[in-house]
Amino acid sequence: MTLIVGLGNIGNEYQYTRHNVGFHVIDALVSSFNTSPINNPSFLGEVYKDGNIFFLKPSTYMNLSGKSITAVRQFFKIDNVIIIHDDLDLPFGALRFKFGGGTGGHNGLKSLDNWTQKNSLRVRMGIGKPSDRNISKYVLSKFNDNEIRCFDIWIQLTKEAILKLLKSNWEIVSSQSSKKSVKEFCLDSE
Repeated sequence: MTLIVGLGNIGNEYQYTRHNVGFHVIDALVSSFNTSPINNPSFLGEVYKDGNIFFLKPSTYMNLSGKSITAVRQFFKIDNVIIIHDDLDLPFGALRFKFGGGTGGHNGLKSLDNWTQKNSLRVRMGIGKPSDRNISKYVLSKFNDNEIRCFDIWIQLTKEAILKLLKSNWEIVSSQSSKKSVKEFCLDSE
């Protein structure tokens, strides 16, 4: 069984913010599968299932995402976890893959339990860094017009990479699907 988690914040005011790219990928994946929702308040999030694949959008807000992930993972005894999240250390549009590792200061990743921290595959979606040092304002800001032009393509590429991850080794997928920046797939990024 596999649990695919998109990190983000609930609520319309956060929909197109940098912190919510994980939610957008989950939405794209759920629409590609024959999913059914699982309604259980103890999961603290939106959970969908198709066969042995579970999809999760935590409703705990970013900083407490680990509570929702742990609840779903433990209830269904899931050992394969993929976490999709924004990453300040990568330029906008970058797509990278990493197994385990540190949090890089990401509050959603900080909230993970020790097992999930060490044993999950990370799909890192670059959002770039702010010109000033106001990180919290930046991650909760909306994408600019140039970024929005490339947004749907980026989400689609990430979705396709995750579909490959379900069938192949993550290192192979990483070598085939990693992107350095938006310029690799979107001509409108200039």
